[in-house]
Amino acid sequence: MKAEVIKLDASSAGSIELDDAIFGLEPRADILHRVVRWQRAKAQAGTHSVLGKSDVSYSTKKIYRQKGTGGARHGSKKAPIFRHGGVYKGPTPRSHAHDLNKKFRALGLKHALSSKATTGNLIVIEDIAMSEAKTALLAKAVKELGWKRVLVIDGADINENFAKAARNLEGIDVLPSIGANVYDILKRDTLVITKAGVEALEARLK
Repeated sequence: MKAEVIKLDASSAGSIELDDAIFGLEPRADILHRVVRWQRAKAQAGTHSVLGKSDVSYSTKKIYRQKGTGGARHGSKKAPIFRHGGVYKGPTPRSHAHDLNKKFRALGLKHALSSKATTGNLIVIEDIAMSEAKTALLAKAVKELGWKRVLVIDGADINENFAKAARNLEGIDVLPSIGANVYDILKRDTLVITKAGVEALEARLK
């Protein structure tokens, strides 16, 4: 499929041929859902923790005699039924990550790229080189281009001036091609890829 290429000043820079096997698929929600779930589960800290019966700080002395009280038998104030006692089978620190093979993850990335291309929310830009790291200059260019919530994917290295200028702008994320992922692509309304980024992604996903 063919896509128009623009410059940062919104002028035309010709066109580029995009690989249909990467940008021309029919997006499948089930594939995208599985990859996003895998990403979010892997990112979850899993540091939730509570005090169990053996962790609570109380005396181990038997709280009252075994017989003759007319109440139930108890030997520990740490029991879960008492106030300030330990929690029974509460959450403990663990990893929430689960396995998803490389081929499926790559397929998910292809479908994410294709979903942006299908809906017309994919923009190919010649490059994002800036002569100086001025947020005001970039803000003006972004306003003229009509970008609101965008993810910009560059080649192997991000232009340093562009990255610095974009840091203070709300709604603009910048990633190198190796950092391209399904969750970040779907999270933003528009996907902007440089020509170097297209080449790097096609080399990575072929």
